Amino acid sequence: MEKQSQPCILINIISKVRIQLVQAIGRGEHPHLPQVSQNFDTIYIGWKRPHGDWVKLNCDGAYKESVDIAGCGGLIRDSNGQWLKGYVRKIGTCDALYAEMWGMYEGLRMARRQGFSQLVVESDSKLLVDMLTKNCKINGVVPVLIRRIRDLIELPGEVQINHTLREGNRSADWLAAYSLTQDSFVPIVLEVPPREL
Repeated sequence: MEKQSQPCILINIISKVRIQLVQAIGRGEHPHLPQVSQNFDTIYIGWKRPHGDWVKLNCDGAYKESVDIAGCGGLIRDSNGQWLKGYVRKIGTCDALYAEMWGMYEGLRMARRQGFSQLVVESDSKLLVDMLTKNCKINGVVPVLIRRIRDLIELPGEVQINHTLREGNRSADWLAAYSLTQDSFVPIVLEVPPREL
C-alpha cells in the first residue's frame, strides 16, 4: 500500500471535519453556536380581526414618483371582518410619509363621523405609528397633520394605534394605489368594496 503525502492527508482531514461541521450546524449542535431548536413556530402574517365590539381602520398612503402624485386610502371592518366603510383620496404632491399621514387622518375623520368609539387603527408606516405613540422624538415643529390626528385620537372613546406589516394592510394598500387613478382630489367614501378588491 502506498503511503499518502502529508498535504493529501491534511486535505482529507479538513474535508471530513468540514462535512461533520456542516452536519452539526444543520442539527444545531455546533459547540461555538448557541443551541438552535429545530422546532419552528408558524407566525400568521395577515389581517387580524378586532375583538368584541371594536372596529378596525386600516389606512395607507401611496406615492408615485414618476408623476409626482400621492394619494391615500383605507377601510373600516368590524370584528367579523365585514366591510363597514372605505375611502380614497388623491392628494397631490407630497412625500410618502405625508401620504401615510393623510391616509390616517382621513380614516380617523370618517370613523369619528360614523360614531365608532372603540377603534383599532393600523398602519404599515412604523415611523408614523412611532410619531403618534411618541416612541420617537419629533424635532422642531410637529406637523399639522400629526396634531390633527392626535386631536381625533383624543376625542371620547378608545383608540389604539398599531403598526402592522404590509401583508396585514393589503386592502388599504390597494385602496391607496387606487386613489392615484381618481380624477378628483375630493375624498371619496366607499359604501361597498370595489369589485377588484
